[in-house]
Amino acid sequence: MKRIGVLTSGGDSPGMNAAIRSVVRTAIFKGVEAVGIKRGYEGLINGDIKEMDMSSVGGIIHRGGTILGTARSEYFKTEEGFNKALNMLKIFKIDGLVVIGGDGSMKGAAKLNQAGVPAIVLPGTIDNDLGYTDFTIGFDTAVNTALSAIGKIRDTSSSHGRAMIIEVMGRNCGDIALYAGLAGGADAILVPEREIDIDFICQRLVVGKNRGKLHNIIILAEGAHITSDELTRQIAEKTGIECRVSVLGYIQRGGTPTASDIILASKLGCRAVELLLEGKVGRAVGIKGYDIVDIEINEALQMKDGLDDAMFDLALMLS
Repeated sequence: MKRIGVLTSGGDSPGMNAAIRSVVRTAIFKGVEAVGIKRGYEGLINGDIKEMDMSSVGGIIHRGGTILGTARSEYFKTEEGFNKALNMLKIFKIDGLVVIGGDGSMKGAAKLNQAGVPAIVLPGTIDNDLGYTDFTIGFDTAVNTALSAIGKIRDTSSSHGRAMIIEVMGRNCGDIALYAGLAGGADAILVPEREIDIDFICQRLVVGKNRGKLHNIIILAEGAHITSDELTRQIAEKTGIECRVSVLGYIQRGGTPTASDIILASKLGCRAVELLLEGKVGRAVGIKGYDIVDIEINEALQMKDGLDDAMFDLALMLS
């Protein structure tokens, strides 16, 4: 293997740049050329590919986003688009590919691998919704961003005696809400994996108010079974407590990655290159406990991510 390509696909996540840096510098250290593919699979189709050296990834380890850019490509899913991507890999003499992204990116890599392209996947998504790995690149940063926002919102909540509903990202996975809610001392955490009992939430809010509590923080995952507007309406009707909503949105995707995300991305990027050079392809790299692991991509995609019930119960008890 003489040349390895790297791309980022789907939603960006803090730590992607650290992963790119690790892939490029590991490849060069081991005597292999590295190229960067811009804008994910869409850039691959269009041949938007550039040579990368040590300087290409200098000063990026602490930066959020991705220097390669990212995109979601519907064209890549078509036979015509996929064949164009294969041709570009041949034209640019790319012998192996490292894909950084979520489940959609993994499916694309699995398809390429099936077509004979050696591919390795790194889990780059803030959602932490890939069951084969304990943590994904960007998740820790997103949690800490949400936690910082909770602290600021709590201040104004106390000043006005309001309940604050803070909506966080995560699609159909409640991990950001759970981790940020536990660390931020939320009164209630609403996630897609659990049914919602509005009366129970209202009871907790009223009991807290009666004992002199000046603020109430409710963390709502975007994929939960109720909208923030409906939750606000029901709480106001049932308790008379004034509610306000803060939707954190894309702020959770940006900013300097935490040390944990940088270290995770660096370890996974290095292992991806090692696997390609070892001839172990079609693998998804992740972390279990303290160990870096690799699993066949399709098998990894089938592994479901479940909510940590013990952590959820602990957050409920401590609140």
